[in-house]
Amino acid sequence: MSPDPLPSSPDLLRSRWFHNQNPRRITFNAHDRAVVTCLILSHGRIITASDDRSIHVHSLASGALLHSLEEHGGGVWSIAATRDTLVSGSTDCTVRVWDLSTGRCTHVFGGHTSTVRCVAIVKPEMIDVESADGVIACEKWPKRPLIVTGSRDHTLRVWTLPRPGDDEYGTDGDEARLAIRILSGSPQEVVDNNPYHMHHLEGHDNAVRALAARGRTLVSGSYDFTVRIWDIITGTCKWTLVGHTQKVYSVVLDINRNLACSGSMDGTVRVWNLHTGQCQHTLIGHTSLVGLLGLSPSYLVSAAADSTLRVWDPDTGEHHHTLAAHNGAITCFQHDEFKVLSGSDGTLKMWDIRDGTQVRDLLTGIVGVWQVAFKGRWCVAASSNNDTTMLDVWDFAQEESDGAWPDSPDSSEDEFEL
Repeated sequence: MSPDPLPSSPDLLRSRWFHNQNPRRITFNAHDRAVVTCLILSHGRIITASDDRSIHVHSLASGALLHSLEEHGGGVWSIAATRDTLVSGSTDCTVRVWDLSTGRCTHVFGGHTSTVRCVAIVKPEMIDVESADGVIACEKWPKRPLIVTGSRDHTLRVWTLPRPGDDEYGTDGDEARLAIRILSGSPQEVVDNNPYHMHHLEGHDNAVRALAARGRTLVSGSYDFTVRIWDIITGTCKWTLVGHTQKVYSVVLDINRNLACSGSMDGTVRVWNLHTGQCQHTLIGHTSLVGLLGLSPSYLVSAAADSTLRVWDPDTGEHHHTLAAHNGAITCFQHDEFKVLSGSDGTLKMWDIRDGTQVRDLLTGIVGVWQVAFKGRWCVAASSNNDTTMLDVWDFAQEESDGAWPDSPDSSEDEFEL
């Protein structure tokens, strides 16, 4: 008998996820009874943030707690990670940078005057840049990794990501002085002395709820009903995109297609042209808040409070499928080129994105699903059951050789120059 095809085969990946009826599973408590606000998988780690002011770092393979990061003075509502660096934003108005190898907070950035609701790390990559005379050249932007933060104070800020080994900043008792300056209305004094602070992006008239960034391009969505397109390097606003009639809750960005998408409380998804600032498509079908968006090479997926997810063609705006089996608002989802995982009213479901059919339930009979994330062979969900917050980890590999799956947490992600 010939051996199984290599794990890099897309068909094998799909088969393991769809047909392995008994994936290895571990379940353990996380954050006691608190809400899990964020969940990401990075380099063999499960990283969760919570409104209990803490961030937990667990081993993906064993579930063991590696670090409990507890220095924020308020709930943690946004995180981003790369290699051994974690960035977090909190209701305490600060941005913190952590060393995941030690669990130590190395940098504390002040400047925002309300909750830091969204955070992104922007990595250097080669992108096409058009000059004023229309010449297109391939250039690397940004020149070094950046942090972008969005806040309920109506603004965004751009920071340089500290390099590993940089001197610590804002720690060792400076937090108290930082908080006093912020609360006394002197955020400019805070950032004036911060060598990592690059830009303060003003223009929105209400809270910044979502952001996405790549290369030189930043997209922000706000409760002021607008979407803004910014040049991260210069800090200038290139476009203010008007069309939504209610708050904007979600945005995604595709710099290769030169488009951004936004989801709103008005029940629509809009697809925007980054060259012209015009709305290319208005996607209609949801009947309430579109709180979540995801974009892959072939599919745009929207998730709404109407208990459905919709699958669209991002180029044409064509509606492919409606995923309708949940009984409550969609609280979380992730998708790729062959599957969607979605959480709602006590269930976590898997769908075939190609035909819109439901494949299976991974969780049932619980109170609610807070977050879900998958990578390679692994899937992790944060849920609430019997007043306890739990993490479930599934390993869909069937053989030891499956350990070499591409996009596994230990593969060569995040390879860029610091």
